[in-house]
Amino acid sequence: MNTIQEAATLLDRAAHERSDIEQFPSGQFTLAQAYEIQRASIQRRIERGERHKGIKLGFTSRAKMVQMGVDSLIWGLLTDAMVEEDGGVVDLGLYIHPRVEPEVCFVTRKAIDAPLTALEAAEYLEAVAPAMEIIDSRYRNFKFSLEDVVADNCSSAGLVVGAWSRNFDGLANAGVRMQFDGRDVQVGSTAAILGHPLRSIVQASRLLHGAQMSLPAGSLIMAGAATAAEALRPGVHVQCQIGSGPGALGRVAFQATRAAG
Repeated sequence: MNTIQEAATLLDRAAHERSDIEQFPSGQFTLAQAYEIQRASIQRRIERGERHKGIKLGFTSRAKMVQMGVDSLIWGLLTDAMVEEDGGVVDLGLYIHPRVEPEVCFVTRKAIDAPLTALEAAEYLEAVAPAMEIIDSRYRNFKFSLEDVVADNCSSAGLVVGAWSRNFDGLANAGVRMQFDGRDVQVGSTAAILGHPLRSIVQASRLLHGAQMSLPAGSLIMAGAATAAEALRPGVHVQCQIGSGPGALGRVAFQATRAAG
């Protein structure tokens, strides 16, 4: 039977070597233990020289919570090595079976070290940007349980963040349009993110407090997916636009290639 450290090593090796693994046996780990595995796996990256960059939230959609039979969010950790350049090239050879989903990203202005209220949330933020997350389960065939996905850092693999702004007023029910080669592949609204993306900051503060962790100023918070994810393929140009007109949050884009391996 795998221990916490053995499971963390398996997942870290799968991500590092871009080689998928089987799911863990059902019931082997509790949700609390899955978070222990997640932290231990990310710690191996830190020991190789990566730096903590922030956190990502998952299950910010009520429909997704119901689908997975849970009543709370899940979350993962971000490192600097996960950040891809806006408008740049993303090498799909660095992933196993990558998918992309549109998101909103925040950067903190002050350390988050206690639970926040909705009224306090914006005070702790420096800026907001349109973003896309590249998710890449390390499990074979992208199949996993709740505990599996938490242990696997909630499938977080990469992120592309657009231009920063203070346009927090433009976040409410803003249109979200993700395109491959200029054609719509996902269309939705920022309202899918907990009704309003700023609510993700409140939830993040509670999760951090429950884990006895704090988030330093200058950290990223990926608020959760606004639509379903789309499988990536080499050669496609990916763009996400959030909002329209003068109050638009903006756009973020990248070109997918395959050069590694």
